[in-house]
Amino acid sequence: MATLDPIQEAFLQCLSTHSLTSTPISEVTYFPNNPNYLSVLNSYIRNLVFTSPTTPKPLFIVTPTHVSHIRASIICSKIHGLEVRIRSGGHDYDGLSYVSAVPFIMVDLFNMRSVSVDIEDESAWVESGATLGEVYYRIAEKSKTYGYPAGVCPTVGVGGHLSGGGYGNLMRKHGLSVDNIVDAVLVDANGNVLDREAMGEDLFWAIRGGGGASFGIIVSWKIKLVQVPEVVTVFRVERTLEEGASDIVYQWQHVADKIDEDLFIRVVLNPVTRKGQVTIKAKFNALFLGNAQRLVSLMDEQFPGLGLVSTDCKEMSWIESVLFWSNYQIGTSTDVLLERHSTKEKYLKRKSDYVQEPISKTDLEGIWKKMIQLRKPVLTLNPYGGKMSEISELDTPFPHRAGNIYKIQYAASWKEEGAEAVDHNLDLIRKLYDYMTPFVSKSPRCSYLNYRDIDLGINEIGNASYEQASGWGTKYFKGNFDRLVQVKTMVDPGNFFRYEQSIPSLEASSSKNRMSE
Repeated sequence: MATLDPIQEAFLQCLSTHSLTSTPISEVTYFPNNPNYLSVLNSYIRNLVFTSPTTPKPLFIVTPTHVSHIRASIICSKIHGLEVRIRSGGHDYDGLSYVSAVPFIMVDLFNMRSVSVDIEDESAWVESGATLGEVYYRIAEKSKTYGYPAGVCPTVGVGGHLSGGGYGNLMRKHGLSVDNIVDAVLVDANGNVLDREAMGEDLFWAIRGGGGASFGIIVSWKIKLVQVPEVVTVFRVERTLEEGASDIVYQWQHVADKIDEDLFIRVVLNPVTRKGQVTIKAKFNALFLGNAQRLVSLMDEQFPGLGLVSTDCKEMSWIESVLFWSNYQIGTSTDVLLERHSTKEKYLKRKSDYVQEPISKTDLEGIWKKMIQLRKPVLTLNPYGGKMSEISELDTPFPHRAGNIYKIQYAASWKEEGAEAVDHNLDLIRKLYDYMTPFVSKSPRCSYLNYRDIDLGINEIGNASYEQASGWGTKYFKGNFDRLVQVKTMVDPGNFFRYEQSIPSLEASSSKNRMSE
């Protein structure tokens, strides 16, 4: 440990006092003068926008190996008046898990990553610092016929993914990650360690889709495994506008949410250059929970426009399909799922929308024209329906259920450094988002919490009012925002767990108002 100044010394003393001596917290605490501080900070920054020298950095980082380290971090931050940022995998698109405009510390959970699978009970206990890849790997290690409905990117951290909803290519069959959680362990603003029974059903409801970081630090989750067939089928088929992509995407809109729930067909739309001309390429990625023969017959009957043939289809195990969806070559060892930094990081911005009425062919052609003009943003369309339409929007904070045909992800990624490149790319993605206004959900125009987007609005520093937060909160949560505020006011009245888009406490904001008056 490098030499500490008196303030750092006092903080470390506080941390040591409030944690177990058998697992010294000093060994997992990094102040800026520690030679490993920057490498620990940067190791899970997945968006290079937040690696600039001007990005605010934590006063120190704790990388807990034991729940007592989490308790101590909360208690001492409260005593010293610091905010806490909580990071599990670092995929928070707008960096809110490791950046703040006010003095803060970061609790980085990457050391707490155990995955304990119980096939007999059809469940697993998973620590928040585990990645989805590690979860899938450990399930497949025990069984070829179980899986878990979560994201298709293996390096995403469990903590943020599950607490914000969590979706993937099993969602039409089994719903979201949050629809398959049966217990959790959380440390609250007073340092209490609570399981489902101790926290109560209101708080357990809130952390399954309401964003855990508004309510506490979630240590671990008990997830319910789902059954998958021994053989699944995947395909990846591409069509350009010249090959009829407009008609196929138009037909996809009328089919994708109604087709057999065993089938999930994602569409990725991006501008490409072909023979010197810019066009739009539509890539259809699918997972089918069955064999190729049944899939081809289903597609012939319900989605003939794609022209799927048996040679497009590849049969494999569910765990192999996870690799296929992550763009690994067929035959790659599943050991890559244990790699936490398998791809090069980029500068990026993401946004989201929900589509509730099919977009007309004429309007689709207008969208292609706009995308060709902008050249950069990519649209990914994810179908809903199936199980998603059967679950009430009140069951969890995640409200985007029946009535949604598909969700759109807007993606801009770039390699150029500097503020100018950031501004240029943000401008491109915002222009496409604005152009799409007539075609997406209204009152509110909905967004997906895990595609975190501060363009929707943020809380004023130090004064998160209900009025201000409801501006962005109803877009993520619709009517569930009010219940989230009630739970927050009950479990964290002083608004200790706060950040740019945290759920406000009515008690904290009313006491601030009284003070200002």
